[in-house]
Amino acid sequence: MKFNNRQISNQFRVFHRYLGFFLAGIMAVYAISGIVLTFRNTDYMKSEVAVSRTLPTGLEAEELGAELRRRGFEVQRTEGDLLFFEGGTYNKATGEAEYTEKRLPVVLEKMNNLHKMHSGNPLFWLGIFFGVALLFFSISAFWMFMPGAPIFKKGLYFAGAGFLLTVILLFV
Repeated sequence: MKFNNRQISNQFRVFHRYLGFFLAGIMAVYAISGIVLTFRNTDYMKSEVAVSRTLPTGLEAEELGAELRRRGFEVQRTEGDLLFFEGGTYNKATGEAEYTEKRLPVVLEKMNNLHKMHSGNPLFWLGIFFGVALLFFSISAFWMFMPGAPIFKKGLYFAGAGFLLTVILLFV
């Protein structure tokens, strides 16, 4: 069976349209979490939460920082078995740590975790599927219009400008 250019263009439009409808929700999640992640180094939309955890006993400052997953962790002072750090304390003898941390609302935190998914996550294949689908979107857009059409030529100018902006952003 032989396809002409119009049939191919129409088929790509159909795939592009229904895949777009199917992925609309996850694209919204990625968009929102991407915006929120831009402000991850601030306290924007975060609230303080009191945390009480039992950690291994006898941790030194560096090990404690790693266990608490805090960058730039520093023990401010020590009184006996009690280590004081910004926002909390750790008892070396009992392993009890009490501290405050700033967290996003639960829904935004879940969105960010989905956005930052890695290969150790049991659902990592969803991230791969989403990435492949977005790649299909970016490529299939070039087959949605006939190559001789004015809108296609205008689209190529916009694609070129977007590519140039991306290259500039990569090296800034």
